[in-house]
Amino acid sequence: MASIFARILSGEIPGEIVRETDRVFVLRDIAPQAPVHLLVIPKTEDYANVVELAAGDPALLAEMVGLGAELAGGDFRLVFNTGEDAGQTVFHVHAHVLAGDLSEGSLVDR
Repeated sequence: MASIFARILSGEIPGEIVRETDRVFVLRDIAPQAPVHLLVIPKTEDYANVVELAAGDPALLAEMVGLGAELAGGDFRLVFNTGEDAGQTVFHVHAHVLAGDLSEGSLVDR
């Protein structure tokens, strides 16, 4: 079954795509934990987590990080939840980009 991210990308379910490249797309998080909270997602579902992605396609990982940095517009936090015990609920690798005033200590738990 396709992940929720693949279903958003295909238009099957709604999502606010703010940027797209040939291999990556970016969504606004539906439950933001910072003034800027974006999800940077590869279009491929080949990698469940960042460890698999780093081993399988480091250039794609670099593209995700670079795009996240560009969209953050300054200082930012980059979070990859890896594994259920770490709070990963969608097993299609994705990065949370959090920017803006993070002084409240936002925690990414999704």
